[in-house]
Amino acid sequence: MKHRVVLYIKEPPGREELETIISRLEDPVEDLVRKDSKFKKLELDPETFVDNPDAVIEILIKHKQLLQRPVLVGESKAIIGRPKARIVEFLSEV
Repeated sequence: MKHRVVLYIKEPPGREELETIISRLEDPVEDLVRKDSKFKKLELDPETFVDNPDAVIEILIKHKQLLQRPVLVGESKAIIGRPKARIVEFLSEV
């Protein structure tokens, strides 16, 4: 099993990596954006990101802390590892 840990604060994914993640993502693209207290503090509208990969990429480049985690990326698919059971399932397929 081959995997890599991305330390998103030290080495945040850039545009190209985010585009790759989104192209393989099995989840709705808007789920990559955390809707937490920072999201609310920035007064963002969740609807802005629904089925809008460009808006998701732009906000994640500006505010790397809003990246949902963990994100697991394989050769042909990517998932958000929530609930945790999805992680085990994903790793067993990789």
